[in-house]
Amino acid sequence: MAETLRRVLEPGRAAEPGEENAAEAEPPLLLLGGPGSGKTALLFAAALEAAGDGRGPVFFLTRRPLQSLPYRTRAALDPLRLQKIRFQYPPSTGELLRFLCSAHEAQGPAPALLLLDGLEEYLAEDLGSQEAAYLAALLLDTAAHFSYRVGPGRGCGLIVALQTPEEGDSGDALQLSLLQRYFPAQCWLQLDAPGPGQRCLRACLEPGGRASRAEWWVAFQPDGEMTVTPWPTQACDPSSNKGSSSGGQP
Repeated sequence: MAETLRRVLEPGRAAEPGEENAAEAEPPLLLLGGPGSGKTALLFAAALEAAGDGRGPVFFLTRRPLQSLPYRTRAALDPLRLQKIRFQYPPSTGELLRFLCSAHEAQGPAPALLLLDGLEEYLAEDLGSQEAAYLAALLLDTAAHFSYRVGPGRGCGLIVALQTPEEGDSGDALQLSLLQRYFPAQCWLQLDAPGPGQRCLRACLEPGGRASRAEWWVAFQPDGEMTVTPWPTQACDPSSNKGSSSGGQP
């Protein structure tokens, strides 16, 4: 779902012909960053973007309810868009697995986008490599099922946010390497030097396949408003972002 994030990070960018209905052709995306690097805010922005494109609802899975809207724009205050975002709060890995396994029984329209925030909290329940691979495969399978329900040419996208492991944590690094096999598209977030009253980060999008990567400088104002400008150079090294962020979520 690199295209959805690209539209979030390039406000006003016109979609190319066929992009609006290209979700099923896009690989699933892993949103990576340390604590406070803006993962929840960008996930919510992606939910708003998808909710406004005239397709189905958006499923937003997270372990606990959001205490406040992490991203404040006119779209974030649009009740029609907010109504299309269906929050689910699986409190444990078992409940998350049950939700995904029962997706084929869900009533109503299939979602246009499936989002999962805080995958690391579920992986922290002593999941080994085999269990982590099963969860990743089930997420992909659920999105594929929803894509089948909405029909050809539209599809259901998948974006999963994961906190990057701290440097030297070999176990989490192995899990990340495993997950990257299932999520060929990735967006890396790294906290940058803030301006007065701002929280700033660097976002590097690796869409996967032949699509070109891109990089932006993102600033969150104290009221949650997000401003985005292109990074001076378009060459980014995602590996340098691992475990380099700290702080609270904007």
